[in-house]
Amino acid sequence: MPKLIKDGAVVDDRWTLVREASASADLPAGVPVIVPLALWKAELDTLSARGDVGVWLAPDAEPADLAADVAVLPLIAIDFPAFTDGRGYSSARLLRERYGFKGELRAIGDVLRDQLYAMAECGFDAFAVRADRDPHDALKSLGDFSGLYAPTTRTPQPWFRRREHANYGGATPADAWLPEL
Repeated sequence: MPKLIKDGAVVDDRWTLVREASASADLPAGVPVIVPLALWKAELDTLSARGDVGVWLAPDAEPADLAADVAVLPLIAIDFPAFTDGRGYSSARLLRERYGFKGELRAIGDVLRDQLYAMAECGFDAFAVRADRDPHDALKSLGDFSGLYAPTTRTPQPWFRRREHANYGGATPADAWLPEL
């Protein structure tokens, strides 16, 4: 079974990523699946009734296309077809901050260790690291930095506010693993 990083640990990936499918009849039965946005939109009623369906977004997809569905989706995956393609970072922040997505937000595709810390700061909580890389090694990158100056999805207060609050004894550590969404 493939592995992924989820909530700060390496775990088995129980979801099946379906890159190509033209109808829900093409999907494997009895396993949770991640389907393309186009299939989700075409067969919304059938797929949402199934209950074990997530959606993956291509880099050029608009997160707004899922705004009405964030409450029913357990998982949204965002594809990074190349290490240099950063559009997924913006999509993640929009899904978390503007549309209020509370489920699993997974990075898929060309996902490498060097990206994980920044992805987590944008709201990702699961990472399907590229197959030729070790997820245990990549997991270490989530602790590469002790904090950031600018606000992020994971750490919404800027550094000067966190520092000011810490001086008075009540701040949440800037390096806490997950945001409260």
